[in-house]
Amino acid sequence: MAKSLNDFVAEALQTVSEITPEDMAQNLFNSSVLILDVREPDEFAAGHLPGAINVPRGFLEVKADLEHHKRDERLANRDQSIACYCGGGFRSALAAKTLQEMGFSNVTSMAGGWTAWIERSMPVERPNASGENNESLVGFSSP
Repeated sequence: MAKSLNDFVAEALQTVSEITPEDMAQNLFNSSVLILDVREPDEFAAGHLPGAINVPRGFLEVKADLEHHKRDERLANRDQSIACYCGGGFRSALAAKTLQEMGFSNVTSMAGGWTAWIERSMPVERPNASGENNESLVGFSSP
């Protein structure tokens, strides 16, 4: 029998820990956590979590590979804490599982993704006309 997206996500969540948007917000103030946005570049450009880096799901294995010439050095440390998110929580669960399989020991996925983040009016970075990020912290304060 063929597997559905829900089957793949359910399988991933057997080993991947999910965190809430509120838990993720605490990561914004923890410089030891790498916040990984696995959405597409156009989604990231429209707005993202403050401090997040964009590694689209389709390039994750390349960027996280220790030997590939297009690797991202920010993904070299297999012991670092990584919190993944996407649009709704599916891609980030799959990404977190992939990272676990690649040897990362401390990876989580944000339940509900960007949609849940926005619904809670959490802080957002959006590039301005000059390409710099503007952060909106309406209704949000640090712990």
